[in-house]
Amino acid sequence: MTRGASSLTARASVATASAQSLINTLPMIDAFVRLGCDRDALLSAGGLTPRDLEDPDAVLSNEGCAALFGLACATVRLPNLGLRLAMEIPIGAYPLLDYLVLTAETVGDGARHLERFLRINNSPTELRIREEPGRVRLVATAGNPLSIEFTFALAIVHLRRETGDRFRAASLSFRHRVDDPAEYARRLDVKVQTASDMDALTMTRAMWSLPMTRRDSALHGLLRRQAEEILAAQSTDGRYDSELRRVLAQRVAGGDTSLAAVARHLATSPRSVQRRLAEEGLTYQGVLDAIRRESAEQYLADSRLSVGEVGYLLGFSEPAAFHRAFKRWNGITPLDFRRERSPKRPRAPRRSRRPRA
Repeated sequence: MTRGASSLTARASVATASAQSLINTLPMIDAFVRLGCDRDALLSAGGLTPRDLEDPDAVLSNEGCAALFGLACATVRLPNLGLRLAMEIPIGAYPLLDYLVLTAETVGDGARHLERFLRINNSPTELRIREEPGRVRLVATAGNPLSIEFTFALAIVHLRRETGDRFRAASLSFRHRVDDPAEYARRLDVKVQTASDMDALTMTRAMWSLPMTRRDSALHGLLRRQAEEILAAQSTDGRYDSELRRVLAQRVAGGDTSLAAVARHLATSPRSVQRRLAEEGLTYQGVLDAIRRESAEQYLADSRLSVGEVGYLLGFSEPAAFHRAFKRWNGITPLDFRRERSPKRPRAPRRSRRPRA
């Protein structure tokens, strides 16, 4: 058996966690075919027919996703499958998300859009940007080993191409043990750390600021509006946390975000809220923290509000509590975050003085 094949097969059962739009799964199916899988066998495993490929609304069930990816992983039997798949996915395979990222002004701008809009492709991976002195991390806060490896590898491959081969990641760290770290280093020119305390793609500030070769503000604006519309539509996907997030977003600035108050708004009991969230693997405090984090970043970008005022708006009783929470979320203080986000203003030229007569 090829080295790494058994670990990949073991991971196949968690390769996907929910029903998928077929159109978002097609690039992966095509990549698996290029790696040696039989297309008809994959479709059959997923409960699909070739005619389904022509249906933009076709959906893979949970069971179909697991069966399709399980067969693919068992058939390919290659180490570093996430990396191998990423090498087979061309730019434009996920048209909206790809070009939304690639028409951004800089690598950092593109990364922020990847963080926000990755879920429009039904990816099981979720990303959070953590800005630190001298470097920035893209941290995977959800996902499985295969999806996380694929997401990071695809980002590096595409960013290298779209910066004229100038982009280099400082490191890749994984909590799990990848099959062959040396292959990552060779193919992606990156240092790989396994058995780490986080799944993260780390880059220097210089790489974060690299301009994208396809930057186009007009096209980017259009693509972003389309992505926002899709994201808004997905928020009505029937998940309980989507409804809860909408309620909390309306209350987080100065409103009552206690579990009891929110439960009353939803015409249910606190225990029912907690039970419904538990069914989706979430907690009330976790969802509230996510909303507070997103709102804090937006408010801190507005220099008219002091850091203390932002904390007060978000329901923190004292600045120190907000400081600790924000540092836990992002790895830096609110003031450092504001400094990193503030545009550098050029210094006004000094006026020359006329010599006195």
